[in-house]
Amino acid sequence: MKIHVHQQPQSLLNAFMVMFIIHSVQLGVGVQGFQRIIYVDAGHDAWISVALSGVVTCFIGFIMVKTLNYYESSDLYGIQRDVYGKWLGTCMNALYIFYCMGSFLVVMRNYIEVLQAWVFPEVPTWFLSLTLMMLVLYGVLGGFRIIAGVSFFSVFLSLWLLGLLGYPLQFSHWSNLLPILESSATDILKGTYSMTFTVIGFELIYSFYPFLKEKKKVHMYMQFGLVYTTLLYVAIMLVTLSYFSGGQLERTIWGTLSLFKIVRLPFIERFEYVAITFWMLLILPNLMLYLWSASRGLTRMFGEKRKRGFIWALSFILFGCIQLFVTRQQINQLNNVFAQLAFFVVYCYPLFLFLIVWLKKKVFRKEVKS
Repeated sequence: MKIHVHQQPQSLLNAFMVMFIIHSVQLGVGVQGFQRIIYVDAGHDAWISVALSGVVTCFIGFIMVKTLNYYESSDLYGIQRDVYGKWLGTCMNALYIFYCMGSFLVVMRNYIEVLQAWVFPEVPTWFLSLTLMMLVLYGVLGGFRIIAGVSFFSVFLSLWLLGLLGYPLQFSHWSNLLPILESSATDILKGTYSMTFTVIGFELIYSFYPFLKEKKKVHMYMQFGLVYTTLLYVAIMLVTLSYFSGGQLERTIWGTLSLFKIVRLPFIERFEYVAITFWMLLILPNLMLYLWSASRGLTRMFGEKRKRGFIWALSFILFGCIQLFVTRQQINQLNNVFAQLAFFVVYCYPLFLFLIVWLKKKVFRKEVKS
């Protein structure tokens, strides 16, 4: 496996695209109902937990880009091979591929559950997953530039949808936010931890970094994307807390979708149907990027010639896995297990990897020279 990956100039993207890719992959299935989970931990100070989560995410994003900057143009798969050696590096790469597959599975299964609960209760899981899988395959087989284009348009085409969340403000009671800091620091930190499942996705910078021009500007645009996502989540949480009472929010599984229920337009009676189906534009970049990242790991390990075969093989495996999770309890258990795994992969491991890379590049290299 080559440590550095040199792409053709025509296949590279401008660094500003990072902002759209990062935001689109963070604003996925988690935003539909993160409010109740955070409220259970932090009460009406849940918005503080969301803001703290954004601060931590920005810091980890900085660590990720700093790690990548030690290499000319490499991804996580090459870095792990360089740091850990051939055999251990291959094992670590395999674990990251499984993580990407797990992310794909969780995102698609949760979105299908929302579709079945709100819009298509009689449509079987296999049909919805097959339909979504065909759309995802169309993008992934087209390459990373196609996926980046889908991410770009998903951000712009969904702005009007998020703007309608201002509709509940006319019924809001801002006294629901008072008194501020009533929850303990421990509860607020628990809420911050519970945001893990909602804000993951930015770790994919590890995979698509070699496809970017102007490497020095990548960190700046990544931070723009992370900050914008954080502000959006804080705004959604504030609107939710001011609209719902505590008892109502604890019984509301999909808080954001419930806010869409009160939107009344003269030409649409059930606006939440439009919002849920349109939400597919936000889900597709998530699914495409995770499948692409997993398939890229396999091609980095076994060769570029088998790229399409790996994409098809992963698609068949994931399609079969989706059918195994049927009940709400099974999906909840999947979410809980994955959230714990994601916390270590996204928030803990980058710190460890940065330390190892820093020691290898700075300390050990100095010892060899001396």
